[in-house]
Amino acid sequence: MAAIILRPAVDAAIRAHGRETFPHECCGALLGRDGEVHQSHGLPNTTEEGPRRRFLVRPDDYRGAEHRARETGLDLLGFYHSHPDHPARPSQYDLDHAWPSFSYVIVSILAGTDRLLTSWRLKEDRSAFDEEPVRITNSPDHPVTQS
Repeated sequence: MAAIILRPAVDAAIRAHGRETFPHECCGALLGRDGEVHQSHGLPNTTEEGPRRRFLVRPDDYRGAEHRARETGLDLLGFYHSHPDHPARPSQYDLDHAWPSFSYVIVSILAGTDRLLTSWRLKEDRSAFDEEPVRITNSPDHPVTQS
């Protein structure tokens, strides 16, 4: 499986967003091209189930993320969210609300500190996620670090 590539500023922004919203979940969009994320775009967590353990991307926020991607000449590649005091693995709720063809980045925030960052793609039959490798890099040919 091909890796999702995050620019260092994107990795830092996702982690910072998770720390800022702790103990609640943060969420946002991943904007880029050809599997490389150039920008993260924070979205409001408007779940009615409580932002401590859930996040929800509303249709208007989804459309807004698509619009921002088009304005910047990029594509909507997926979404990110945090797991406060939980591992960076998708939950059943994440599986139930995932869309095919997107990457789903999860950062674990333990006691307010960012830890492991992972990425996942929904299987074709929607039965589970496959973990996809994450590379933190300035360009696909020059990796900076690996998660």
